[in-house]
Amino acid sequence: MAIAAHLALLSVFIFLAAHAEQSSLLYHGFNDTSLDREGAFVVKPSGALRLTNTSQNVIGHAFFPTSFPMFEQSSDSFPNVSSFSTIFVFAIEPSSPGEGGYGLAFAIAPSTKFSGAESGHYLGLFNSSNNGNPSNHIFAIEFDTVNGHGEERNTKGNHVGIDINNISSVASKPASYSDYGEAHEHDLQMDSGDPIIAWVEYDGPKRIVNVTLAPWKHQRKPTKPLLSYPIDLKPFLKEQMFVGFTASTGDKTSSHYILGWSFAMNGPAPLLNYSLLPNPPKEQDSPSSSPKSHVKVFVAVISVVAILGILFLAFWYRKTWHTERLEDWERDCPHRFHYTDLYKATKGFKSSELIGIGGFGSVYKGQIRSTGIEIAVKRVRRNSGQGMKEFAAEIESLGRLRHKNLVNLQGWCKKKNDLLIVYDYIPNGSLYSLLYHPKNNIILNWKQRFNILKGIAAGLLYLHEEWEQVVIHRDVKPSNVLIDADMNPRLSDFGLARQYDHDEASHTTGVVGTIGYIAPELVRTGKASKSTDVFGYGVLLLEVACGRKPLKSEEFILVDWVMEQYEKGKILDAADPKLNWEYEAEEMEMVLVLGLHCSHQIAEARPTMRRVMRILDGDDKISAVEGWDCSQNYSKFNSRMTEVISATSYRSSSSIGDISSTSIDAGR
Repeated sequence: MAIAAHLALLSVFIFLAAHAEQSSLLYHGFNDTSLDREGAFVVKPSGALRLTNTSQNVIGHAFFPTSFPMFEQSSDSFPNVSSFSTIFVFAIEPSSPGEGGYGLAFAIAPSTKFSGAESGHYLGLFNSSNNGNPSNHIFAIEFDTVNGHGEERNTKGNHVGIDINNISSVASKPASYSDYGEAHEHDLQMDSGDPIIAWVEYDGPKRIVNVTLAPWKHQRKPTKPLLSYPIDLKPFLKEQMFVGFTASTGDKTSSHYILGWSFAMNGPAPLLNYSLLPNPPKEQDSPSSSPKSHVKVFVAVISVVAILGILFLAFWYRKTWHTERLEDWERDCPHRFHYTDLYKATKGFKSSELIGIGGFGSVYKGQIRSTGIEIAVKRVRRNSGQGMKEFAAEIESLGRLRHKNLVNLQGWCKKKNDLLIVYDYIPNGSLYSLLYHPKNNIILNWKQRFNILKGIAAGLLYLHEEWEQVVIHRDVKPSNVLIDADMNPRLSDFGLARQYDHDEASHTTGVVGTIGYIAPELVRTGKASKSTDVFGYGVLLLEVACGRKPLKSEEFILVDWVMEQYEKGKILDAADPKLNWEYEAEEMEMVLVLGLHCSHQIAEARPTMRRVMRILDGDDKISAVEGWDCSQNYSKFNSRMTEVISATSYRSSSSIGDISSTSIDAGR
């Protein structure tokens, strides 16, 4: 009995010790830290953590790499969320006074990766599809500098909010602080560039969140919180969660910094020693106290300039004689990978990792060893000026584009004859493969096809009208549409893409694309436009609905054949027989007729992608197809196109290049 009593007493002590255990972290600057970062980097030598720079539509994440247990350790089957607290110092430096955006957030999340997260209002945490989804399991405190989410236009914002699985806050308040005992609240401009101290505390037993702010100059916590919100976080958190920061920009931009950070479970966060933190990113002017100080400053500046000059010359010499010079297109492009990392990720570009061969290179599946992230690597041999041209065009086009229906470009690498482009890995392959070579003979159903067609249209609308410039893809076809794990489409392969300003006309010339998807006027004028993209999308609409390739032979041209069924009043006879009539007849008819509108012989008769989206969403009705000249059918057009191409040498490929050096794969 005595032994049993001792064992019971020992188990109680062990339980109490585990319950009282406090997990914590403390950073005075971030030099030599092992944060899990994506898009963020540490400014050397100061040690400030910069989540974003002032580029448009970028995201930065920085999370502690080890998860924390979020629930109390007890014998209770339904444990409560443990208390936690954090202190951090941040600074937001706008690209121009009063014009910054979009903000940063302290976040607790089940993972350090946020696949598909969007910039702008979503702060790199959510996107338009999962915003508000309970499966997110994300708790965040946002420091937002732009208002206007869900509204027609953005306005200047300056508020703090508590977010639960949604970028729309459950509680928010303009940034301010109470002056230690005073009832009056003082406004606090978060994007002033000055450091701001933030305290976030969750009291587990009382189930309440407190958020407090103070300016850098006070370095003391006000007695009254800015936000105090009662909430039980138990339904929203998982047992193991990661803590860290995220920030994003949009059309308005700021550099977002974290200067110091502490965090603790089951106890107060360790106090920061503010004297050890890196200097604020915006240098503060301090007047000299005497004429001698002017001399000292002058001598110091001259010394620093001389040292920097020597270092610059040494660096320039090294770059000039020992490495490749950066070309113009490289300077504003995304992350440059080390060749050895990509070589290891793809197992030395082993044939077993090959997942596709396109018009300008082979694509390999890979995995970055340091992060475990799966990637797709396109390997382009620099065996011609054309290959280099397409490589640069794809990086320039995709480098700054961010949309849920466009493939995400992670970075690139250039070494001697190897040109490598790195994308997110998309598990379900291309739409072409799913249509014509499905795995295990699983046929895409109509609901999946319709969702894919709407997603492609949304991506093209973004390229044509919603980004800062007009982007013409110039090769819209099923093999350039990748399907992710949720069966959503991602438009890819921007090697032929071109861009120009919205208030300008397209100056893009040259017959490029794939036979079967090339608009008739492109052969006559050589001038690509938004309308030529619409034509390619129209053929794709018919292809997905009919389950047939655009060209089978000179006797079968898909667009002509569907038009014949339409004129007979039997357009549903064109539907893919593999669907076994399991589709919405009105939707199928609408898609087929819309395909004919988009692939109309006359460019002016084609709808814009905005009208296409309104028709697909059911906001506009589809009209009858008119002005179709059967004497100028696509059989004759493709025959003329083939005659032109046969006069040049060609090699098999997914796309054709400039007409003087053609490569074709008819109908693919």
